[in-house]
Amino acid sequence: MSWLTNFVLPKIRAVVAKKEVPDNLWHKCPGCGQMLFHRELEANLHVCAACGHHLRLAPEKRLAMLFDDGKYTVIELPKTIVDPLKFRDRKRYADRLKEVQGAKSGARDAALVAHGTVGGVAAVVCAFDFGFMGGSMGIAVGEALLAAARLAVLQEAALIAVPSSGGARMQEGILSLMQMPRTTLAVEMVKEAGRPYLVILADPTTGGVSASFAMLGDVTLAEPGAVIGFAGARVIEETIREKLPEGFQRAEYLLEHGMVDLVVHRRDLKATLERILGLLCRKGPPALAAIAPPHTSERGWDRA
Repeated sequence: MSWLTNFVLPKIRAVVAKKEVPDNLWHKCPGCGQMLFHRELEANLHVCAACGHHLRLAPEKRLAMLFDDGKYTVIELPKTIVDPLKFRDRKRYADRLKEVQGAKSGARDAALVAHGTVGGVAAVVCAFDFGFMGGSMGIAVGEALLAAARLAVLQEAALIAVPSSGGARMQEGILSLMQMPRTTLAVEMVKEAGRPYLVILADPTTGGVSASFAMLGDVTLAEPGAVIGFAGARVIEETIREKLPEGFQRAEYLLEHGMVDLVVHRRDLKATLERILGLLCRKGPPALAAIAPPHTSERGWDRA
């Protein structure tokens, strides 16, 4: 019996036992409800092959997609006060942060800053993580964008912001709202240094983020179908007591009304950035005056 119990029975159980299937093999498309296999989704840059819906991207995947050969260097961000207001609702804000940081494998907050090259042009990218408390902007995120702006000026690089946020982080109260003028000044610092500032609006970009640095780009791109606005559509409808038009606050609607320069599919995003940065950052041919012959005509209209 010991041979049957210790050897044969475990073999039979191993064959007939129900194997556990990981719960992250399939993802449901929020747009059409189609079930998407994770490998196909990765290969398609997290875009639904059935309806074209752009699913949200983790900042690490976003950075690997934008930088040349997927190579980049993440910078260490300044440490900030964890819970300046000692805020508490159903649980303490400090505990809520620890839970999210643990789930995100030690991520400190909702923004990640890295530098590298895009199309051979030096660039600094600040990418948001909507999975970290809705990508909300608190003190840490404000410091992240400020650090990205300083690095772009120091390296004479382009600054690219990829916001995906529900707005200011209300657990930090007025301190979160103060990040709106701070991030605006950070953008102005980059522009004063003569460096380009590009924005890629991802789904969603709302609240205090859209009311500050997210809408200040020299060139503003958006992913298809991204929700972009300040207040929510339902709040606006209840305030003005009118039905909003179809597609209101979507990227395509903003493009039609001049708030966005381009709506770009994710597969074309890197090539579009390379083209824009090439036009803005690469030096053109020498001026005609520099290559003109040394003698000049004495006629007045030639001198003019």
